[in-house]
Amino acid sequence: METLTPHTGALPARRPVPAARGVPLLDVVIPVHDEERDLEPCVRRLHAHLRGTFPYPFRVTIADNASRDGTARVAAALERDLPEVTAVHLPEKGRGRALRQVWSASDAPVLAYMDVDLSTDLAALLPLVAPLISGHSDLAIGTRLSPGSRVVRGPKREIVSRAYNLILRTTLATRFSDAQCGFKAVRKDVAERLLPMVADTGWFFDTELLVVAERAGLRIHEVPVDWVDDPDSRVDILATAVADLRGIARLGGALARGPVSSTPLTLPTQRGASCLAASAAVSI
Repeated sequence: METLTPHTGALPARRPVPAARGVPLLDVVIPVHDEERDLEPCVRRLHAHLRGTFPYPFRVTIADNASRDGTARVAAALERDLPEVTAVHLPEKGRGRALRQVWSASDAPVLAYMDVDLSTDLAALLPLVAPLISGHSDLAIGTRLSPGSRVVRGPKREIVSRAYNLILRTTLATRFSDAQCGFKAVRKDVAERLLPMVADTGWFFDTELLVVAERAGLRIHEVPVDWVDDPDSRVDILATAVADLRGIARLGGALARGPVSSTPLTLPTQRGASCLAASAAVSI
């Protein structure tokens, strides 16, 4: 697995993303597992929103990871009915695995993902991806923990979310405010360099991606979101919390061990220099 090397003093050149005829500018991935009931109304709602408000060509990709119900059938029907919708089936479960595969294969210069329940108000989608399209930022995340956010959820989830992000700040010295909000985007050229450094294939994938990006000196744009908790969410809070804590321990250990490879993370830079900032390796 690749690693990160110390900062050379140059910042990456953040240029507007190139537009290509016949290629969507944005690919929004919806990773799903056993979501046959919610999938169709949510995808149709997202598709209608993009058709009505997004000024560029787009694609919605349904990433079905090892569903055992009728999710694949519903996804195939949506692919037939809606020209901008594509369905991908993965034989193995894992949100991180699904995002890695679809993002790696996508030809869109801006990649995003959101949870199928659409808990985040879709009005935040254009503000999320606009800084990536313009070249201002490298990644963008929705945050429920900003003073400008409006969140409706129970005290249990609120406490767990705030505690998790506090643990990240104290153990990994992170600066981003909300690692777990299922509403993120990344430039394709950045994703191509970050994904080989991310080991997790499940729920910790988001956090690991952000930690690697932040330590590489990449710019992470945060968008305050309006977010309403899905009372029918299938996420097992306890199991996810345990997996996340294990991920933090693994990643923290990797960072503490220091560089184990001489391969740098490189992006085009303003004056021809080649490396981005990083204080330690991220390698498993």
